[in-house]
Amino acid sequence: MEAVRAPRSRVVREGPLRAPHRSLMEAAGLPPEDVRDLEKPLVGIVYTYSSIVPGHVHLEQLARAVGEGVASAGGIPVYGQAVSVDDGIAMGHEGMRYSLPSREVVADSIEAFAEAHAVDAVVVVTSCDKMLPGALLAAARLRGEVPFYIVNGGPMLAGRGGCPGCRIALGHVFEAVGRLLRGEIGLEELLGIEERALPGPGSCAGLYTANTMAIAAEAMGFILPGGSTVPAVYSERLWVARRTGRLAVEAVARGWTASMFLTRSSLLNAFAVDASAGGSTNTLLHLTALAVEAGIDVSLEELEQLFAKTPWIGDLEPGGRYYMEDLHEAGGVPALVRELIRAGVFDGAAPAATGEPWEKVARSRPAAYGRAVKRLEQALSPRSPLRMLRGSLAPEGAVLKAVRIARSRIEGPALVFDREEDAISYVRKHTPEPGSVIVVRYEGPAGGPGMREMLQLTSLIYGMGLGDSVALVTDGRFSGATRGLMVGHVSPEAIAGGPIALVENGDTIVVD
Repeated sequence: MEAVRAPRSRVVREGPLRAPHRSLMEAAGLPPEDVRDLEKPLVGIVYTYSSIVPGHVHLEQLARAVGEGVASAGGIPVYGQAVSVDDGIAMGHEGMRYSLPSREVVADSIEAFAEAHAVDAVVVVTSCDKMLPGALLAAARLRGEVPFYIVNGGPMLAGRGGCPGCRIALGHVFEAVGRLLRGEIGLEELLGIEERALPGPGSCAGLYTANTMAIAAEAMGFILPGGSTVPAVYSERLWVARRTGRLAVEAVARGWTASMFLTRSSLLNAFAVDASAGGSTNTLLHLTALAVEAGIDVSLEELEQLFAKTPWIGDLEPGGRYYMEDLHEAGGVPALVRELIRAGVFDGAAPAATGEPWEKVARSRPAAYGRAVKRLEQALSPRSPLRMLRGSLAPEGAVLKAVRIARSRIEGPALVFDREEDAISYVRKHTPEPGSVIVVRYEGPAGGPGMREMLQLTSLIYGMGLGDSVALVTDGRFSGATRGLMVGHVSPEAIAGGPIALVENGDTIVVD
């Protein structure tokens, strides 16, 4: 590989004028001969370690592995940190107001670190629901001018259920609270589920928001092919980290930048992968925000059309039977991509992280179809479970993930609440009548503020056995673990004068 002088970091490393800058780097432990050697690119590694977030407890080790890869390829690794928030711990109380804003905090942190220190490439080591989207926003804020890669922490292994071979994940713990309230299980069984559901490090084992965003980022080219689905506890996760470090140095030498992946085709590819796997509705928030940051024009009508023609081929929790470890064994994102190219909804000419076209990458990697990933001919549905809805309560649109739903229409009286906590309290004390439509408003981006997720509420409804008979309509949003007739992102939101603000208890609402 031909060496190339550090294109950006020379402004803090080259010539007598930068002696103070070099002195500071040397004071931090970087050898003077390395700092002065402009053939060695400066690679910024930003990671989001936290001792309270299972998806992040191992990220420092991964960040160091990235650094080893950088050094082995002739680069200089430098490290920084950004904040992390665990949405599960923040769920159901005031802490959830900080979840979505934390995405911007992460993006700001990465942007500031990279720009202030003029690094030649960026590798972000992160996980969980808002941190990875924040990394993508940072790539766009850096104007696509530097190589930019992501190493996600990897999914957690599925937990152990109460019978041989049974597996569970975080969503089952939330739903078990509802099962306790209806008398289906006792406290001891609930505590057993609590202890067995999450066996160790990683993002939650189902295709919830963190893992959905990881496979979307891989589809765009920010994560190595096959890398997003490697479980957190596999040694392969360290291989991915080291390879990414080497790739970042190679990208500097080749003149590659994140602009390769910040394209309309790559963004639509990410939406297609999400839609095909039955992923989280939160991608509509995060990928459209990325489109705005990157100046890419994508309309909701266009996404509706894409979802309508994208087959549902990922049989993954919470809408299916399998877990992220199974998706990895089936071939991961390349296995999905191969079928989506066949379906005509994925641009195979778009580059993967290695710079090769996705069509070549997908063909070259092994895939095992039939369980976690279906062939087109065995698709779970000819269209994605992601649905865009409109109506008198949502003239500008709303979103529903149609998984684990026995009926597609409910008409019934409204139960109206202006705070999520009030709705949770009501459901705990008064079992809603079948056919009821719970309305939770003033929980949008401005009205919340913060557009809180409502997994505590949706899981109570589902766990109490009401998932097929009670609907929820809100201007807030949902966790990727949500299932049932749950309509979110109602727009305009209540505080902006949306019609949802006019609903009264007892009004008839139709969800179809």
